[in-house]
Amino acid sequence: MIYKRSSALFAEAQKVIPGGVNSPVRAFKAVGGDPIFVKEAKGAYLYDEDNNRLIDYINSWGPMILGHAHPPVVEAVVEKAKKGTSFGMPTEIETQIAELAVQMVPNIDKIRFVNSGTEACMSAVRLARGYTSKDKIIKFAGCYHGHSDSFLIQAGSGAVTFGSPNSPGVTQGTAKDTLLARYNDIKHVEEIMSSNQGEIACVIIEPVAGNMGCIPPIDGFLEELRTLCDTHNILLIFDEVMTGFRLAQGGVQELLGVNADIVTFGKVIGGGLPVGAFAARSEIMNHLAPLGPVYQAGTLSGNPLAMAAGLAMLTELHTKPEIFTSLADKTEYLHKGIANALTNHKVTHTINRIGSMISVHFAEDKVVDFDAAAKGNNDTFKKFFHGMLDNGIYIAPSAFESWFITDALTYEDLDETIKAVEEVAEIL
Repeated sequence: MIYKRSSALFAEAQKVIPGGVNSPVRAFKAVGGDPIFVKEAKGAYLYDEDNNRLIDYINSWGPMILGHAHPPVVEAVVEKAKKGTSFGMPTEIETQIAELAVQMVPNIDKIRFVNSGTEACMSAVRLARGYTSKDKIIKFAGCYHGHSDSFLIQAGSGAVTFGSPNSPGVTQGTAKDTLLARYNDIKHVEEIMSSNQGEIACVIIEPVAGNMGCIPPIDGFLEELRTLCDTHNILLIFDEVMTGFRLAQGGVQELLGVNADIVTFGKVIGGGLPVGAFAARSEIMNHLAPLGPVYQAGTLSGNPLAMAAGLAMLTELHTKPEIFTSLADKTEYLHKGIANALTNHKVTHTINRIGSMISVHFAEDKVVDFDAAAKGNNDTFKKFFHGMLDNGIYIAPSAFESWFITDALTYEDLDETIKAVEEVAEIL
């Protein structure tokens, strides 16, 4: 494929934007080459500035669960924009989407909207600390909860891609209150809790990890984590920015039957527009200002365009629950096709899948945590990425990212993808 226009645009962008991108993982640093500049998208396809059509498997990193430019979402945004784009005052639609979210998600009574997943996770941790009057938190190696200082202690995804998970600018004072556990290792969590008795406010976790590739929890891990948190009087935060409203209407809490104390959302809840949210039972949420002493605010929170997009998206998912079955079926079909192609050509790999999230790890062993993910063959991934791109398939430009399936994909698209994997596997 030809990417002359994208390369020229990237050269221009680097003059005025750090690294030429507004989010590091877009820069193709992990795979080499210049990033693709998108001109437009529709359904399951991206169209770049060189007029190449690409089948999309990142889907804006998750929110395009029904496809790009989904008509009900677009129409809702257009109609709302005609009435004004921002007010900084309460609007009825904020209550409407809040009521729907509370109806769809188990174990929450109230929700507050913010502007990003990072902001949602940052606010959730502050709320947990304020509610418990304790300072320390536990996070898991390889899980990414945004770029707030507390979370950049061996984060996943873009931070790992750049080889500097402990970001300069994060103070030692902040770092000392973040305790790092191994994902899927309950004994390690128990050791940390036992040696920090009475000091830990919360555990924050991606209940299905998506930032070291897709890594589901092993059997019993979340259930035992819930029990440990109850035993030690620690709040459990599920970061469902990726998984919320994607793996089930009620997210991982519904899918796996494990309740969190606080849940964070993003991606799907905004229908693709910048938005985040955090939610909990009333006794926890009532600690937020203006009801309680924990301060959190945002001038553009509950932006009417984001609320309109989110309401349209959630309404469709709520009224058409069969979408989740369709997504899971398509993901399973893709999984089998990729696995057969790689196995037939003797390419070492392991594939993780849950619902409509999937990732291909070029590793020999099962990938259950960050260390296992890091053992994947990155040289193989680079060749795989560019081979797929040459065949018109766009996957995340990092081995540490999940693929996200959209229901706009047809089985013909999936067959085209599997055929591309077969061609690339032959080279690998």
